[in-house]
Amino acid sequence: MSGSAHGTVLSGARVVLPTGTVAGGRVIVDGDRIAGSAHEGAEIVDLTGHWIVPGFVDMHNHGGGGASFTSGTAEDVLQGVRTHRAHGTTTLVASTVTGDLDELARRAGLLAELTQAGEIAGIHFEGPFINPCRKGAHKEDLLRDPDPAEVRKLVDAAHGAARMVTLATELPGGLDSVRLLAEHGVIAAIGHTDASYEQTRAAIDAGATVATHLFNAMPALAHREPGPIAALLEDERVTVELINDGTHLHPAALELAFHHAGAHRVALITDAMDAAGFGDGTYHLGPLEVEVKGGVARLVEGGSIAGSTLTLDTAFKRSVTLDELPVESVVQAISANPAKLLGLYDEIGSLEPGKYADLVVLDAAFDVRGVMRRGEWIVSPGLRERP
Repeated sequence: MSGSAHGTVLSGARVVLPTGTVAGGRVIVDGDRIAGSAHEGAEIVDLTGHWIVPGFVDMHNHGGGGASFTSGTAEDVLQGVRTHRAHGTTTLVASTVTGDLDELARRAGLLAELTQAGEIAGIHFEGPFINPCRKGAHKEDLLRDPDPAEVRKLVDAAHGAARMVTLATELPGGLDSVRLLAEHGVIAAIGHTDASYEQTRAAIDAGATVATHLFNAMPALAHREPGPIAALLEDERVTVELINDGTHLHPAALELAFHHAGAHRVALITDAMDAAGFGDGTYHLGPLEVEVKGGVARLVEGGSIAGSTLTLDTAFKRSVTLDELPVESVVQAISANPAKLLGLYDEIGSLEPGKYADLVVLDAAFDVRGVMRRGEWIVSPGLRERP
């Protein structure tokens, strides 16, 4: 559903801008962009009692709607993308999991085509360059040290669509791989790691800028061996990913990260797999079988948590209502920060004139009532429009 030929004015809502929240504000949509002024004859949509926030940006997502980004056809990938869009994620990076290097390279080719078509915002390679002792839901016999030549092979296979690579930077070749990624404009993320505090600091100095799902798949914080968590939280150069689904993190851990890193260094992600927005059952994450019960995904063999069934609207609502974080901080972590990391903040991530009209309408309980992407309603607010 598109707006009027003369544009659309969304009025009366609390609008969250980079400068703060405007009560009774308005967002003007002209074509696929946010405009600074409205045309005469523009349709007016009364959203009094609602919130308007920027479209969510998920930089770590493996699938949804019963479809995986790691396997299947382009249409399967789009099925997952559409599922997350309906939950407010207007920009999404497709994440892979550990697999044979040649298979990953072929997969990168398909995902690169969808990136060029504007359906996804790029590719995140999670594995195979991770530590076997922190493998989580990755097949151990396919793991390998981060040889820069092999890292370069995956980046090249993505034809410019590679956005991030998760590495255990303490492994042989780790620091050189971080430097290689930084030189090619690809985010080097520290994750699935057994690194010490000192090793993590060295990786950050080499150019690593993201912590893949902080706290998960890494040594716990300890008073004599602070490990990677302390190094990642304290360094202003690092953005920390957090999975706020109530399973991956205790609320106190989430609060710790927001407090020490600050909202400007947090990226809320889903780490979603096929079952997100779909339901319980048996699935596959790469070559591994996953059982989803009560919305929690675990490997059939071994019982490790295997991604999540989270959608970002749930993460948003949980962060504001249960964790009592300021709405503005959550918007920063779920939209602006990942957009900046991906180099897309001039187009998305905030409600400013000239940017794409990507936005989410939330009701007073922070449930999604409308999703607009590029000026088109993915989910219509269902409210009466007046001329």
